[in-house]
Amino acid sequence: MKSSAAVTHEDAAQQRPHGTAGEVFGAFLKLGLTSFGGPVAHLGYFRDELVVRRKWIDEAGYADLVALCQFLPGPASSQVGFALGLLRGGPLGALAAWAAFTLPSALLLIAFAMAATAFDSAIGTGLLHGLKIVAVAVVAQAVWGMAKSLTPDRERASIALASVLIVVFAAGAIGQIAAITFGALAGIMLCRNGPITGSTHLTFRVSRPVGIACLVAFFALLGGLPFAAGTSQSWALFDAFYRSGSLVFGGGHVVLPLLQAEVVTPGWVSNDAFLAGYGAAQAVPGPLFTFAAYLGAVMGPAPNGIFGAAIGLVAVFLPGFLLLVGALPFWDSFRKRPLAQAAMRGANAAVVGILGAALYSPVWTSAVLNSYDFALALAAFVLLVAWKAPPWIVVALTTVGGAALRLL
Repeated sequence: MKSSAAVTHEDAAQQRPHGTAGEVFGAFLKLGLTSFGGPVAHLGYFRDELVVRRKWIDEAGYADLVALCQFLPGPASSQVGFALGLLRGGPLGALAAWAAFTLPSALLLIAFAMAATAFDSAIGTGLLHGLKIVAVAVVAQAVWGMAKSLTPDRERASIALASVLIVVFAAGAIGQIAAITFGALAGIMLCRNGPITGSTHLTFRVSRPVGIACLVAFFALLGGLPFAAGTSQSWALFDAFYRSGSLVFGGGHVVLPLLQAEVVTPGWVSNDAFLAGYGAAQAVPGPLFTFAAYLGAVMGPAPNGIFGAAIGLVAVFLPGFLLLVGALPFWDSFRKRPLAQAAMRGANAAVVGILGAALYSPVWTSAVLNSYDFALALAAFVLLVAWKAPPWIVVALTTVGGAALRLL
């Protein structure tokens, strides 16, 4: 028997009219062209445009959806957008939402990758070095913000510290998986006293058979792609980006150390090119995961161009979307279990440690080469954190500063 609140909430969802994939594409294209500022800002843009103005979903349903996407691995803002497109326009609406929100920034980063050979002069080298310094400030800002919200007590701070040690002594993807697993287990033991969240009813309907099929596909690809990776570079590329997208807890910036382990460590992308692209990704609107399109385009032994960019882009987003659709039928009951919430508190603390380790290596060690670089990185950090300057302005100022330092 459903409560009257749940019935009212579901009836409101049923009465809300459906739209078309074209309508969804138009709404999200506007967001894809104007949504600067990272995942938190994206969620604010979505609320203003789609909850308040267009009324595609009510506030309670939107809050439920955001909670689900923050719980799951993957790019939270893109998952929210994908689900809103699914709600409004069905499966085609979901694809339209993803394409419209993602393609503007992806195309800009592919263009940057194709133009990378034009940066061979002293000024060009300085501009690229400035982009690497931007990465220092942006990752430091992410660590600062995530530490305040995700490690507010000594238990979770200790989990974060232990995760740093794990990824330092077990480098690469294995260390990161071990750190997240450790964080979840430690959370079950140490983080049971937090508040139990989630009292509203999720309005999205996906049948259980469809949800189970998506979960089976997620795990089948995660387990099967490593075997296919040995057959061609294309499958190896797909496997690397799919695995990275499968392990991103806690926000888009966490994809940095995961992708670094997958593409820099094997020698597919140089560390300098990796950090320059990551810096450039801060200057474009839309999701940070479009950084994968840049990496796919520049990946060696020869540049992959548009084909490599398409593989990277699809592979890094796919696991988050499969998990989202797979979780929708089961989310209401699962999210209210205290042990599940305790595990997520620990896993989120672990990702703070993973990102903190990445702040030192490769980000800091590759970008801050002298006291001038340190001063420029610190200035960018203060602009982002204290002055709340838009990221694209900080990127522009820091890249110009990097070029100026190279001419001294």
